[in-house]
Amino acid sequence: MRELTDSEIRAAFLNCSKGEAKRLNLPRELSELPWVDLDFLGWRDPQAPDRAYLVTVQDDRPQAVVLRSSSAAGWQLRRSICSLCVTAHTGGVSLLVAPLAGPAGRQGNSVGAYMCSDLACSLYVRGLRETGTRIHESLTPEQRIDRLRGNLAGFLAKVRGAEGN
Repeated sequence: MRELTDSEIRAAFLNCSKGEAKRLNLPRELSELPWVDLDFLGWRDPQAPDRAYLVTVQDDRPQAVVLRSSSAAGWQLRRSICSLCVTAHTGGVSLLVAPLAGPAGRQGNSVGAYMCSDLACSLYVRGLRETGTRIHESLTPEQRIDRLRGNLAGFLAKVRGAEGN
């Protein structure tokens, strides 16, 4: 993924107002992130732990979404698999919900997916971060990266309301 600026990220949000995007907390030191190893940048808001954000570049356009996490529950201690990168975790997967873009989102419609709680999917598929739980796969790292990108594109299409289009 190419490096994005503060203003590019704020302008890329599909499912919140420009005012909300202007006020959200971005990660510090954007220039120090491992952009070359990222398929998307995901982060949790340190001032609102139930909020998360995800930004990627598709068709040379930054696209970002606001996510909310479900409340903590006992089931989170079970082994779960991220629906984006298909990494197994024990207690490290959260249900993250995104309001749909446009009028549907303003009416309260949303879409959710189980994702790595730390949103470090790109690092897991490249073997740069470990969960301690390993499921053997015959896919190459490049195939795992392609699968992650496809799953991410599918999720973003649902947020845009373009599923099936």
